[in-house]
Amino acid sequence: MKVGSPVEAHEPMAEINITPLTDVFLVLLIIFMVTTPLIMTAGIKIKMPRTQALPSLSERDIILAVTSDERYYVNNTEVPKTRLGDYLRELRIGNKLVVVQADARLAFSVVAGALDVAKGAGAERLAIATEPLPRSPARK
Repeated sequence: MKVGSPVEAHEPMAEINITPLTDVFLVLLIIFMVTTPLIMTAGIKIKMPRTQALPSLSERDIILAVTSDERYYVNNTEVPKTRLGDYLRELRIGNKLVVVQADARLAFSVVAGALDVAKGAGAERLAIATEPLPRSPARK
């Protein structure tokens, strides 16, 4: 048949347009990329002490969290206390900042023990995470 003949106008289209499907997948990908970091940090419940000075964290930092029931987490992965030093050595923490997020209700000896394990695993830079103090009206 000739192109543009009236008979072709009534034949079904044999092609599938996947552009709308691709658009939906890209939107879903963007949504998941934005929400995943928010979900990953909300898992461990720790009530940290309050101070005025706060450290700024980067992607390279190692977060060592200690909960009120003395459970240890390294970057949101639970690690048994007996294996904590070996696990930190495997991460090659050398010049990375190790930030200890310890529950405020813990005895200082537990926090000091976590710092000691990190130092023994090769950490050169250590910090203790805290929450900011509420601002007083006079300081604004």
